[in-house]
Amino acid sequence: MQIRKTVYILLVMFLGLLLAEIIHWLIEIWLVNAMLDHGVVPVQYISFGAHCFLPPCLQFGLLFFGLFGGYRLGQAWWRIVYVEHRHWRGRKFGKNNVAK
Repeated sequence: MQIRKTVYILLVMFLGLLLAEIIHWLIEIWLVNAMLDHGVVPVQYISFGAHCFLPPCLQFGLLFFGLFGGYRLGQAWWRIVYVEHRHWRGRKFGKNNVAK
């Protein structure tokens, strides 16, 4: 059961990382468009071997919050689904698993 929990939490952390990257892209697109609308040339930063327009502290902050949020979400949902067995809160199931 411990391996299942570890894999579950790692996959949810990966999901948090992906969501953080999507938020990163959206902020970066908004920032570049806003700067170009005001006639300012955006500054490029190089981090992780790629060019980016967000400051490095914001990039690392998004990365940290994505991984940390994924870890916390994985812990919470592991407890809800596998420990407390609250899969379908509020639903009553009869025969053949059909909601009444």
